[in-house]
Amino acid sequence: MTFEVKDDGTLGAGKLFYDATEEVGKRPGLPDGLSVDKQGNVWASGPGGIYVFSSAGVLLGRINTGERTSNCCFGEDGSTLFVTADSNLCRIRTNASGL
Repeated sequence: MTFEVKDDGTLGAGKLFYDATEEVGKRPGLPDGLSVDKQGNVWASGPGGIYVFSSAGVLLGRINTGERTSNCCFGEDGSTLFVTADSNLCRIRTNASGL
């Protein structure tokens, strides 16, 4: 879900960002953690890996881990994506730069 943040800090009406329901049960894991890159793309864990979305919620691609994937964040030089997948900590070099 996405929510407008009003000037007073309260949230406005929500709208659906992405629905991963169709993937649940077909791939291991559930949606969980996320990170944002400098272009506003959202990198989020979901069933089977990391999903990459535009800021409008359009699925741009997926990094398939094949594992329950719980979180991701950009670190080191800002272009390295760290991913927790089951009992693994993965380091992935990307062309994106995290915030």
